Amino acid sequence: MTKTAAAKGEIRVTPLADALGERYLAYAMSTIVSRSLPDVRDGLKPVHRRLLFAMRQLKLDPDGGFKKCARVVGDVIGKYHPHGDIAVYDTLVRLAQDFAVRYPLVEGQGNFGNIDGDNAAAMRYTEAKLTAVAAALMDGLDEDAVDFRPTYDGTEEEPVVMPAAFPNLLANGASGIAVGMATSIPPHNVGEICDALDLLIAKPDCAVDDLIARMPGPDFPTGGVLVEGHAAIAEAYRTGKGAFRLRARWTVEKLSHGLYQIVITEIPYQVQKARLIERIAELLGEKKLPLLADIRDESAEDVRLVLEPRNRTVEAALVMEQLFRQTDLESRVPLNMNVLDANSVPRVMTLKEVLRAFLDHRMVVLERRSRFRLDKIDRRLEVLDGFLKVYADLDTVIRIIRYEDNPKAGLIARFNLTEVQAEAILNMRLRSLNKLQEVEIRTEHDALSAEKAGLVALLADEGRRWRVIASQIAVTRKTFGGDTPLGRRRTELGEVPAAVVVPIEAFVEREPITMVLSDKGWVRALKGHADTSPEALKFKEGDELRCALKTWTTDKILILSTDGRFFTLGGDRLPSGRGHGEPLRLMIDLAPEADVAAVMIHQPGRRLLLSTDAGRGFIVQENEVLAQTRAGKMILNVGEGEKASFCLPVEGDAVAIVGQNRKMLVFMIEEIPELTRGRGVILQKYRDCGTADIKMFTLADGLTWALGERTRTETVLTPWLGKRASVGRLPPSGFPRTNRFS
Repeated sequence: MTKTAAAKGEIRVTPLADALGERYLAYAMSTIVSRSLPDVRDGLKPVHRRLLFAMRQLKLDPDGGFKKCARVVGDVIGKYHPHGDIAVYDTLVRLAQDFAVRYPLVEGQGNFGNIDGDNAAAMRYTEAKLTAVAAALMDGLDEDAVDFRPTYDGTEEEPVVMPAAFPNLLANGASGIAVGMATSIPPHNVGEICDALDLLIAKPDCAVDDLIARMPGPDFPTGGVLVEGHAAIAEAYRTGKGAFRLRARWTVEKLSHGLYQIVITEIPYQVQKARLIERIAELLGEKKLPLLADIRDESAEDVRLVLEPRNRTVEAALVMEQLFRQTDLESRVPLNMNVLDANSVPRVMTLKEVLRAFLDHRMVVLERRSRFRLDKIDRRLEVLDGFLKVYADLDTVIRIIRYEDNPKAGLIARFNLTEVQAEAILNMRLRSLNKLQEVEIRTEHDALSAEKAGLVALLADEGRRWRVIASQIAVTRKTFGGDTPLGRRRTELGEVPAAVVVPIEAFVEREPITMVLSDKGWVRALKGHADTSPEALKFKEGDELRCALKTWTTDKILILSTDGRFFTLGGDRLPSGRGHGEPLRLMIDLAPEADVAAVMIHQPGRRLLLSTDAGRGFIVQENEVLAQTRAGKMILNVGEGEKASFCLPVEGDAVAIVGQNRKMLVFMIEEIPELTRGRGVILQKYRDCGTADIKMFTLADGLTWALGERTRTETVLTPWLGKRASVGRLPPSGFPRTNRFS
């Protein structure tokens, strides 16, 4: 080490990790304690506290006039908060926004921004003063209610914490991100907070659930509907961590001709209205809101967003459910009550701990203010005692003052006074030397003596102090509680919404259509329930009608291919009936070697009997065969050389099956297993043929088949009744030679 280096100071070799760790820890603690986390006692961060104190020093009282915000910001950064003016001004602006703060601490004059997200005007154009809430927070600062500390340059002093006659932490909430920790506390209703505080004073051992009964949940400045369950709210308050589900408030306005519109009057907390409208417009442009036709902003001073549904048959609840899922019309407000306790130690507190910390702080403030007042009374009584001693002999007092070289010493010696008493007498005006003034002094002395006795009794009795605190809380409730326009609850406590399944019918205009499928696989949808006679339908040369279904645009069409795969088509997705339609293979991924085996309209909850042409099958729930993609869903596994051929709704209690060998078998449905996928079981045993037809019916009603334009019913079926997988026997006489029931 050189002499020059030694002269500058000691040089220590320190590992980089240790040096960085030490400095980062110092930075982290500074961020946590001096910037990001609020104090549990007054709910303020240092910048808020310094801003309010600077405005108080500028005498910007609620009953006074306004001053330019630039003047306020200048005082704050010049005397108390050595940071950027923009950060301080942004803090001032937020404290004045009634849509951002439940109980504003600053009253602004000028442009302070709006709920659309527009910024406030520059600080040179706006003016501000304190509100009654801020005044309540600082009530008692001049009465030694809290400690003061030197400012950053040591020229002045600032309060360490506010006396806080107003429960600001819970009433206005807080948010902040520190190093390795964060805080997020939503605002609450001060009247409900006061009710909870009263309960905690009366029953210090009460449970959190008892507090929640009086303080059921947050109360946001922008209103909305709280739809979180009671159990989740209780758990959040019990642990200090959780979240609250908040939705916009909406109503339905009826219009003429059966039309209606949805009007949103309140949006969730901290959601910018302009950005919300932009998001909804984006989703409309992307066609992700099929139930919604348009949105308009008709807001003035109040929020009014008008939503036009796509058609009058759509339910308003379904429209809103879709918006809740995809936009900020529903948001989750987190709860993380991570705050600085009375010892400036950050920790997560429960609701009860936060309320207890506020009450303990109010107790400290009451004791300090009482002692301060007691000290003032003692000093004043000392002076008044001196006055009373000399009023009996005012001539002597005048003579001593007039002729003595040291009148103070003379008065002390003559009347046995203290220096304070003698100084007060010497500073007394001559006009006060009359009998009337003596009466006033005795009256004041008696009043102060009585007040002193009350303060001494108050400091000696904890129960009495708690009663005083309860009376102070009652004043806060009366001033800012639910009976005032500011204190009325704005957020509605709603029920937990049930899981709403938005059906396809809600997305589509319900209109009648007729699905036409040709033998060569061309599909189209005719408007209405059209005539499907061969004379009314036209096909390409060599093509003909395979099937026609009279259905609706809101229906789902099930298609079974011969390889055992199911496909699902929406009625609204079918091509227009103009021309010959489109090939079905363009709409579903039908295998090249496969063909259509069956087409039917989906009915939720129904059961289907599936079978191959080889007589193997099973029963499946119809809901299980719905396919979500064009690739379809494999349900019936077919063997080599087999084809899926039959798809019948399960009806009655018996099955009649006829083979190509003209053998008929009747057995009970209960013998067929219900599966979700597979090859199934043997329905009828064959040697060198397959299944010709299957029919489901009620055994007691008999088996019916068509004979030309007539029908025949066979009620005596004992000869053909057997077990599944039997061979069967020849059908009754008169059974069609086609081996089909219809």
